[in-house]
Amino acid sequence: MGTHMKTTVDIADGLFEDAKRVAELRNTTMRALIEEGLRRVIAEQPSAKPFKLKDGSVGGKGLQPGIRPGDWNQMRALIYGYEDVEDDE
Repeated sequence: MGTHMKTTVDIADGLFEDAKRVAELRNTTMRALIEEGLRRVIAEQPSAKPFKLKDGSVGGKGLQPGIRPGDWNQMRALIYGYEDVEDDE
């Protein structure tokens, strides 16, 4: 069994009496009734919207002339301004 937090709950007298009656009819405790109610409320909460990555595509015609497809060393060199380009091959 997990840990439990002891707390005080302040509710209206009428609601307490109704809850006490329901607990007696169900042959359960006020604690169990309160926990059930809290679980139901929590379960009804809408889940967070799933993350959707914004489309960051840009227009263009692909690689520039002279760029070898898949040659990441050449692309890195051009991006960072390196003069020496190591061959991937």
